[in-house]
Amino acid sequence: MKNFPPLKFEHFQHEVHEGLLENNGHTVILKIIRGKRPRIQGGPLKGIYEFSQLHFHWGPNDTLGSENKINHQSFPLEMHVVMHNIAYGPHKAAKIYGGLTVLSFLTSISPNDNKNYDKLEEGLLEVQFVSSNKSIRNFGSLDNLTTVDRKHYFTYEGSLTTPPCSEVVTWIEFVNTVPLSKEQIKAFRSISTTGGRLTHNFRPVQPINDRFVYYNSGISHSKTTITVLYVILVFLLINT
Repeated sequence: MKNFPPLKFEHFQHEVHEGLLENNGHTVILKIIRGKRPRIQGGPLKGIYEFSQLHFHWGPNDTLGSENKINHQSFPLEMHVVMHNIAYGPHKAAKIYGGLTVLSFLTSISPNDNKNYDKLEEGLLEVQFVSSNKSIRNFGSLDNLTTVDRKHYFTYEGSLTTPPCSEVVTWIEFVNTVPLSKEQIKAFRSISTTGGRLTHNFRPVQPINDRFVYYNSGISHSKTTITVLYVILVFLLINT
């Protein structure tokens, strides 16, 4: 376990004046066209990282879809916020160790719609087909999409989950989930890829190999050592 300094979130609270939603045949990507780009530093990160894009992974039903598991549990949808180290720029960062961080947010089923996802859900209807895109104005803030306690997370050094799967990523996997309704999650399964519906686009859980996985509890080291060791052990076991 490491006692990380607090994560510092900058511009996460500012509204995205215009975003571009795109179906690339593998997932749905959101990029910022107009508005302040969120930044993050602190925690396990070495440097300042700036928003590049966010995208989603999902499965054929509500029992699986996430690329990470906690306590053996899969989740129906996972959002990845990809950010690059400003020391390198977005393209060079994808080739350098520590060049990227991915903030991962898991979702859980809620009986009610998450109103913060209304604009995104509407946009999904406009990007049903491969290479289609839709400009979305006044999208809301990244804070609204990630309405969870961000003090509790796992972190490890790993790779991108899509080709070329470069080992350049500091992963930050938040423990608390974003609530979405069944219908909101189902909307992602209506997206098409070449040859049919994109019913699932998640990568199977990979072996942990010799990586270290750390858990940040958001409270003092002395009070959490036993819990942290247990949680890390569970996380390691489900990735082997």
